[in-house]
Amino acid sequence: MLAGCKVGPNFSRPDVAENADYSREKLPATTASAGDVAGGAAQRLVAGMDIPGQWWTLFRSPTLNALVEEALRANTDVAAAQAALRQANELVYADQASLFPSLSATASKTREKVSPVSFGSSTSGSSSIPILTVNAASLNVSYAPDVFGGVRRQIESTAAQAEYERYQLEATYLTLSSNVVNTAVNLASLRDQITATEQIIQLQSDQLDLLKSRRELGAIADTDVLTQQASLAQTRATLPPLQKQLAQTRNQLMAYLGRFPNQDQGERFDLASLHLPEQLPLSLPSAIVLQRPDVRSAEAQLHQASANIGVAVSNQLPQFSITGSLGSEVLAGTRLFSSGTGIWSLAGSITQPIFDAGALEHRKRAAVAAYDESAARYRGTVVSAFEDVANALRALQADADALNQQVIAEQAAQQSLDLAQAQFRLGAVNYLSLLTAQQTYQNAIVTRVRAQAARYSDTTALFQALGGGWWNRTDVDPATAGKPDRFGLPSLQEIMPDPAPKHAAPATSDPAVSARLEQPKQ
Repeated sequence: MLAGCKVGPNFSRPDVAENADYSREKLPATTASAGDVAGGAAQRLVAGMDIPGQWWTLFRSPTLNALVEEALRANTDVAAAQAALRQANELVYADQASLFPSLSATASKTREKVSPVSFGSSTSGSSSIPILTVNAASLNVSYAPDVFGGVRRQIESTAAQAEYERYQLEATYLTLSSNVVNTAVNLASLRDQITATEQIIQLQSDQLDLLKSRRELGAIADTDVLTQQASLAQTRATLPPLQKQLAQTRNQLMAYLGRFPNQDQGERFDLASLHLPEQLPLSLPSAIVLQRPDVRSAEAQLHQASANIGVAVSNQLPQFSITGSLGSEVLAGTRLFSSGTGIWSLAGSITQPIFDAGALEHRKRAAVAAYDESAARYRGTVVSAFEDVANALRALQADADALNQQVIAEQAAQQSLDLAQAQFRLGAVNYLSLLTAQQTYQNAIVTRVRAQAARYSDTTALFQALGGGWWNRTDVDPATAGKPDRFGLPSLQEIMPDPAPKHAAPATSDPAVSARLEQPKQ
């Protein structure tokens, strides 16, 4: 009965408030449509729809799929998170060993020159001093029964830490994949903005040539030509910042992929090459606490804090231990384990702290306070999760409406510009009206491109806010589970490592490849 006892609280996941939801009012199930432009499709929210583990494939871009997969293989943050999880799992296996007896072997040979004085003799002279030789060998066993469950609570705490590292790894996967997708969208947006700006520059250049021709004919004043030249220069000035931002975004993508900036292989994106998913998942509010990696990480920390309370309580209770040894002790090594040379010992002990100036009690109170802190952080993480989903849903609706109106504004601006150009050629309007139409059209194009990119980014944000479907992933590196297959004995490879082969395989930074290379041969 005592062996089944575990002091301290048993952990249970906190409940989410029954009335928790993403919005006070009912949100529309379908967004607005902006027509046939890239990113203009209407999107429908499907309640309870599952999220694929590779959600980025819904954008239907083979180039994007390849980049995300490369990032998940080569990114250093992923490699570090995998190593942290592997370390945490190995520490769990190490703590589990405390539930078993420990057995050790000892062998010794002692030669000692003893002074006769120690035997009460006053004889002097080196010839009369005996030299003793003692040979001994023994097996020693020790065991600490986990009567009050302190060891099991410690294992529970370490296992919760491993669970935390597991969800930190999932959060790293989710953040990295979202960053790669968003970076690809930014690259596409910037490239389209640069293309639109170059078209506007060409339009303004053609208009400047026309004005110069009319000035030579004396139809207009020099001020109109100079104004057009200034407007063209201003438009050209907007191009270098876009090109700089494009280059910096490319460098950022290379970092996500684990490449150096000079290893850019020229992957290109434009918004037309990305498909906007038309059906989007909307998880039930009660499912968010199970789907979000950051919420599960906070839950694991709360579980660890709960287990640490049990550890602190058990430290205040009696500690039991059993030790024993069996061996042989002789003067001549050849007589070890012969008849009459056996020695043994068996001891049991109970230790109960009596006075420690309140140290153990304060440590228990500190553990309770740590639990309260973790509980508050858990509630805060859940609230932030709902906030992220709510923001993503609002952005989907608002940005769809914005793109719809921006497409209409661009079409109107283009028609206004065409009309102003025709009227200007006929002398029906002054140059100022033409210049205003040009600037309006230029702003409308750039704003429309940004509105298109926002819809792709909003979709990515929703997948990220809902957890990214990590529970459907099939590419988990098995090496992160550690090796629970032996009880601490060094392997033969560790004791007698093989010499390096003449044609050794090249070193790799891919943790999955490294794990396969490190597997022992059967």
